[in-house]
Amino acid sequence: MDARTYDVDGFTEALVEHGLMVPTGIRGAWGRGPVFEDILRRFDDLVTRTAAPDRAQELMFPPILARAMIEKLGYMDNFPQLAGSVHSFMGTDKQALELSAKVHAGERWEDMLAPTDVMLTPAACYPVYPTFQGLLPEGGKLVTVMNWVFRHEPSDEPTRLQHFRMREYIRVGRPDEVVQWRDAWLQRGLALLEGLGLPVQSDVASDPFFGRAGRMMAAGQVEQKLKFEILCPVISREKPTAICSFNWHQDHFSSVFRIRSADGGTAHTACLGFGLERVTLALIKQHGYDPADWPQAVRSQLWQ
Repeated sequence: MDARTYDVDGFTEALVEHGLMVPTGIRGAWGRGPVFEDILRRFDDLVTRTAAPDRAQELMFPPILARAMIEKLGYMDNFPQLAGSVHSFMGTDKQALELSAKVHAGERWEDMLAPTDVMLTPAACYPVYPTFQGLLPEGGKLVTVMNWVFRHEPSDEPTRLQHFRMREYIRVGRPDEVVQWRDAWLQRGLALLEGLGLPVQSDVASDPFFGRAGRMMAAGQVEQKLKFEILCPVISREKPTAICSFNWHQDHFSSVFRIRSADGGTAHTACLGFGLERVTLALIKQHGYDPADWPQAVRSQLWQ
């Protein structure tokens, strides 16, 4: 029986008191203390070591995407409530003085900014799909990224962040190759997290599609079992937190970027992502605020 308490406010206060998270005055945007970052990076290293035999190509991208790509992928159709647009001042000297005057007068000034050509990255895997364009080699491809992700979900509870990091692996190939890879990694992910003493379980899930039409899309996603999540109680026993997800996109990205399997057919894609902040919080919740006191079996995996 889990005897832990799930007082969200108390957990948040303790994270701050122990210097693990640093308030910024912005809901869902916390600073991270050195111990928190050490845990996060060591977990990311563990995932990387676990996946090393797969020989994924590692890529790195900035935390912004072309506005045109966001539009091309249909993100504003499905998740407009989560999007983050980058705006900047593009006016004249006279308009700059007017802007400054509004700022100093305490007036609203956002209407003097114009949208740039970029938006904040809403999913770590998005920049990868254009790199697959064209004919794939036999066996497909596998890429890994670690990137900052933005979701406009302001919240006071520590697991729901507006800006967070994901370690993702993206697989592209024939449908059977992709589904087999995703299902195998679901079991690997469970084993990896259970090995760190986390009380995890997997379940079918859906993405937060917007509106009435979105609810129908989410239901279809669940029915087809396109998305699984690994859940762990962090702030609630009854509603555990998703700390890892596994998605099969079928030909959604392949059709947009004209990605073909080695046999010439339309390829499929899948991705898995570990939410690095959420896993770190789950470890802290399970084992305590000071990693020096964590079980040796856990420490030996993270602090090699």
